Amino acid sequence: MSRQNYLFTSESVSEGHPDKVCDRISDAILDAFLEQAPEARVACETFATTNRVVVGGEVRGPQAVIDSVEDIVRECVRDIGYTQDGFHADTLEVTNLLHEQSVDISMGVDASDDKEEGAGDQGIMFGYAVDETEVLMPAPIHYSHAILARLALERKSGVGPAAVLGPDMKSQLSLRYVDGRPMGATSIVLSTQHLDETLTSRDVRAIVEPYIRETLPAEWITDETEWLVNPTGKFVIGGPDGDAGLTGRKIIVDTYGGAAPHGGGAFSGKDPTKVDRSAAYAARYLAKNVVAAGLATKCTLQLAYAIGVARPLSIYVDTHGTGKVEEAAIEAAIAKAMDLTPRGIREHLKLNRPIYQRTAAYGHFGRTPDADGGFSWEKTDLIEAIKSAL
Repeated sequence: MSRQNYLFTSESVSEGHPDKVCDRISDAILDAFLEQAPEARVACETFATTNRVVVGGEVRGPQAVIDSVEDIVRECVRDIGYTQDGFHADTLEVTNLLHEQSVDISMGVDASDDKEEGAGDQGIMFGYAVDETEVLMPAPIHYSHAILARLALERKSGVGPAAVLGPDMKSQLSLRYVDGRPMGATSIVLSTQHLDETLTSRDVRAIVEPYIRETLPAEWITDETEWLVNPTGKFVIGGPDGDAGLTGRKIIVDTYGGAAPHGGGAFSGKDPTKVDRSAAYAARYLAKNVVAAGLATKCTLQLAYAIGVARPLSIYVDTHGTGKVEEAAIEAAIAKAMDLTPRGIREHLKLNRPIYQRTAAYGHFGRTPDADGGFSWEKTDLIEAIKSAL
């Protein structure tokens, strides 16, 4: 039997965190390709350090997008809010090393007369859902994201006390679980860059605490909750000037905050033929619909693929003792309810669209589906199909 009474902690990082700057740039470049060529192939990596951004990777798409990389980089950095001496949208140096995709990879992935379109790589992908929150995400990561998203909104408004905060932030939330349900925050950790060098940790707490209290359930914060705001003191130098960044280095932040397993592949900068991304979205979509259908209160789902092979090698479901039906029956039902080939996933979730830049910060899961198709994997429109297959 799983533990019912325990503490669990998750962290999030803001759009201005060095790694998230890189995720944003990689996904913005991906969106630029998909906007011009929905079937483009993109595997884009970004590295950032003091006043320098290096973009590299393999692509198959319009040359015009490759030529526009520098403009895309500067616009991302400017929108995030970096105009500091060590990392400035207008003065940083951009190196563009994008090149043509390997013909060996494209041969294995492309469809032909005698072959279905194959997966862009081998790997295992996980999806997870739990009824701790309305969006069926684990509460620690959901609220860690929510704190930073709220502070970013206030910071970028340019008015109010949060206007003195910088783009680089990290949050960490420890929750107390009783009988398997989150009941309170034992500690709240926030480190945020600030533009006013005279601010103390106490000053920064006075700025951020009201927003954090508005974001968390009121009953979770008590006199016993420990607050650690900028515990190292001054935090003026932030972003890639303070710490180098790299695409794909925050995959626990991107997924479930450590409350569930995730695959070995990062998401950002990869077009949806790469099952690291598309199958992870499909796994979340299926797990969420299983829980939304009332078949379990918690569901972990694994998919496995081989490069160049269309069909998943295996489907695994674990409802952690909360299931209303056998896991094997759910596995069979989801295989009937959704085509889990790479093309089937892309067409079902309509992934060949420029919808990825918005995923780069505050989590790929637990978000509200957008009218233009963004976060389509967060819909719960497969409930009836799964029940019918059962």
